[in-house]
Amino acid sequence: MRTMAGTFEGRTVVVTGGAGGIGRAVGQGFAEQGATVVVVDVAGVDEAVEQLAGRGYGVVADVSDADEVGLFMAEVAERFGGPHVLVTLAGGSLGTPPLLDEIRPEHLATVLDVNVKGTFYCAQAAAPLMAAAGGGAIVTVSSIGGRQPSPVTGAAYATAKAAVGGLTRKLAKELGPRGIRVNAIAPGLFLTDRLRLRFEAMPEIQQREVLEAIALGRMPELREIVAPIMFLAGPDASFVTGVTLAVNGGRYLPA
Repeated sequence: MRTMAGTFEGRTVVVTGGAGGIGRAVGQGFAEQGATVVVVDVAGVDEAVEQLAGRGYGVVADVSDADEVGLFMAEVAERFGGPHVLVTLAGGSLGTPPLLDEIRPEHLATVLDVNVKGTFYCAQAAAPLMAAAGGGAIVTVSSIGGRQPSPVTGAAYATAKAAVGGLTRKLAKELGPRGIRVNAIAPGLFLTDRLRLRFEAMPEIQQREVLEAIALGRMPELREIVAPIMFLAGPDASFVTGVTLAVNGGRYLPA
């Protein structure tokens, strides 16, 4: 169902990783539906906020630092109310090597810290504020790479994204009685600037294999991840919690 104009009017939406390619598109989608969008990232925040036509607020923070997360969530609640929606896009491979033999302890720590600890800390800090505001929705970000082997990402990323799926289910069970729904989005390969470089560096035969494995036979557009995230965050999904929604064009078809 298409989200109607004004669906998020008066709502505060926190988007971590909000200065990235997907994050900017998600922030724009919520802003167009009336939300106040809090863009959280380690860099590029001002530029992302400028695109939100007066509906954005920027926070420079490291989501893997529990103290920083607690501080900015409290600030959001005081300034804008809520938060009513949290989207945890901060994460990814973060420039770490994909091959097992090349992954050093510091690479694994970085990926787990941002993807898993960052998601945990943000949900932990947001939950009591959401409950006090009457409930809300958390949309975490897993990946096709956490559910089946990926030719683009490595073992550290796969470990982190699989963990996000488990965390999502646990949070849904625990936070449901407090009026908070928790769902995950599991995208396939969306070619943001960072992933495009990795994809284009792959041998042509591997690129063809990736495309041929997608049932729809094409790469996605950014809007095709924005709409599912907004659906899970919005009223049309009011009885949906604890699910991982695959958005991969049929490359991975879970039972």
